[in-house]
Amino acid sequence: MEFGRIAAEVGVREPQVAAVARLLGEGNTVPFIARYRKEAHGNLDEVQILKVQERIAYYAELKDRKATILKSIEEQGKLTDELRAKIEACQVKSALEDLYQPYKPKRRTRAMVAKEKGLEPLADILWAQGGEKPDAAAAAFVDPAKGVEDAAAALAGARDICAERIADMADVRGLVRRAYATKAVVKSTASLTKPNEPTKFEQYYDFEEPIAEIPSHRYLAIRRGESEGVLFVRLVVDAAPLVERIGELAGVKASSPLADELQAAAADAYKRLVAPACELDVMMEKKQASDRAAVEIFAENLRNLLLASPLGERKVLAIDPGIRTGCKVAMLDATGKFLGNTVIYPMQRPDEAREIIAKIVVKYKPEAVAVGNGTAGRETEAFVRTTLKAIHATDVMVVSVSESGASVYSASEIARDEFPSLDLTVRGAISIGRRLQDPLAELVKIDPKAIGVGQYQHDVFQPLLSAKLDEVTVSCVNKVGVELNTASAPLLTRVSGIGAALAKRIVAWRNENGAFKSRSELKKVSGLGPKAFEQSAGFLRIRGAANPLDASGVHPERYALVERMAADLGVQVKDLVRNSALVDRIDVKRYVSEEVGEPTLKDIIEELKKPGRDPRAVFEKPAFREDVMTIDDVKEGMELEGVVTNVTAFGAFVDIGIHQDGLVHVSEIADRYVRDPSEVVKTGDRIKVRVIGVDKARNRVSLSARTKPRPTSGGPRPSGPNRPGGGDRGGRSYSSGFSCNPFANL
Repeated sequence: MEFGRIAAEVGVREPQVAAVARLLGEGNTVPFIARYRKEAHGNLDEVQILKVQERIAYYAELKDRKATILKSIEEQGKLTDELRAKIEACQVKSALEDLYQPYKPKRRTRAMVAKEKGLEPLADILWAQGGEKPDAAAAAFVDPAKGVEDAAAALAGARDICAERIADMADVRGLVRRAYATKAVVKSTASLTKPNEPTKFEQYYDFEEPIAEIPSHRYLAIRRGESEGVLFVRLVVDAAPLVERIGELAGVKASSPLADELQAAAADAYKRLVAPACELDVMMEKKQASDRAAVEIFAENLRNLLLASPLGERKVLAIDPGIRTGCKVAMLDATGKFLGNTVIYPMQRPDEAREIIAKIVVKYKPEAVAVGNGTAGRETEAFVRTTLKAIHATDVMVVSVSESGASVYSASEIARDEFPSLDLTVRGAISIGRRLQDPLAELVKIDPKAIGVGQYQHDVFQPLLSAKLDEVTVSCVNKVGVELNTASAPLLTRVSGIGAALAKRIVAWRNENGAFKSRSELKKVSGLGPKAFEQSAGFLRIRGAANPLDASGVHPERYALVERMAADLGVQVKDLVRNSALVDRIDVKRYVSEEVGEPTLKDIIEELKKPGRDPRAVFEKPAFREDVMTIDDVKEGMELEGVVTNVTAFGAFVDIGIHQDGLVHVSEIADRYVRDPSEVVKTGDRIKVRVIGVDKARNRVSLSARTKPRPTSGGPRPSGPNRPGGGDRGGRSYSSGFSCNPFANL
């Protein structure tokens, strides 16, 4: 394995790469390696470990491909020592494929047809660049019976053979590929079938930008326009110097009478065989790079969303707003347990709706009301606030909660398993309430692509997106930790070492035997062996367990060490936990050993001070202006507070309390120059913005986060594509026939 090369690529030391490779090979997960094996790999963080893992996989695939290619060429009897050495030394997949190009099985080509006509010897003459004149050299190969009618036909066939030879040269393909990658210009024009009506791709009807400079979001927008048949896209590069250089590589000699023939073959090789393939390769490489950039943006948004501040264990009244079909209402206890549901019609029957809300508040005493931010969300919020004020319950907070993905969850198998007897509209309300209590625990039940925090998520390579989002979800779940006795199967599935099958068995065991009393009881679950226990135990919490360490991030393999620390202080472990004064007396260096170093010991010390600490920020309610509820209320110059809902390469979308999120373009995101919006804001941030434009016809609001106007001397403000689609935003409409007695369940 190329440990040294990987170390240089990732920016770590070679022994660290070797250690990560060994730990991964032993079946350890990335969260476990990052958290509990710091001494083994030199305290790498999770991001570094994942990069090492990715490069290990790349070189493993490269090694397998080399073996396949060597076997193929050897079976053809064409493998030389020199070629073997070149293949084995190759470290880039594209360069490896260039070496294999002459030996790849090919469909019937013009060169093959020419060879069948007996023209390969003439091609050899052209290739040798001797002193023969073209017509004289070709005369001997004229054979009408074989389809070679004259010298011109013979030379044409010989050029086809030479062109294929040139196209198969690794140096030629490398030259052209580099030229396309570094010097080509992306050009897009309106297709012949462009629609008569305006489209979101109008800015690309006559557009060009160097491929080396075009940002990922712009390239993906152009590719989307091409896939929708609106744009025609191509790469343009200056061919003349390339053709001349290809001729030199092919061995064209100006002194030879045959020079023009071989140079013509070089030009043909470039135009017909090499350039189209290299253009496609480079466009695909750019697409892959753009996909990776978009996926990274999506992943960072998802991470921030999953790690959003939880309200915590408080009783919540959840409302999924609606106009025609009414507002679906669900009551949840502090743990998220569903207590009952009803439906209210604030727009049609306000007095009845107020009475219902009042009775629920009196009976269940919720500490918060979660209102979905879909259609009529702001109106429902106002109605609830007025009702709470009338019954003197102003201490109950009213919070707008994103509905993104709620309808996806409510119709999912997970929701049906959780609430088989409930209508999907009620499940949606429950999801809204639970995501206020604990965003992470609830959002793991939803396909991340449906949450609506991505950029061109439907355009990128889906396996790449799915793998990255799964990686982020697993990372977040293990970073926060999971309460073993209340976690759902979907949440447990994301815990290091568990997976879907074991998660279901854990829940089944819990349902049959009652709550887990200790981490060690996990071993009683069928199929949960020593390795799964090792990988998962440290990320699972049991509040109220006899051993207080079971509620912490201290791994069971270190319990004996903590007991020793407590004994050295003359106290019990239970007396040590949460006692900072005692913990500060521990001499960490005294407990350093071959297995446990200072990084792990420092983690243990922190856990003893604050066992099972939640790394997420304290919940803070958004402060939307009550007089701004729809786009009609938004005026230029208004200063508002909003919540960042999505960060893209061209700006950030901000919820300002209306149905449409406003866009803060990257040029308006700070007083200074900002290349990447994520440098300044992240999903979930609360920021102050100023309205700089309102387009009611297109439901668009332009915002600025600058504290002073943007200078105008820098030319026109750059334009970005419209907000990327995808995800389930608000405005959901249900027609499921939901009906019930308003007082039947609440």
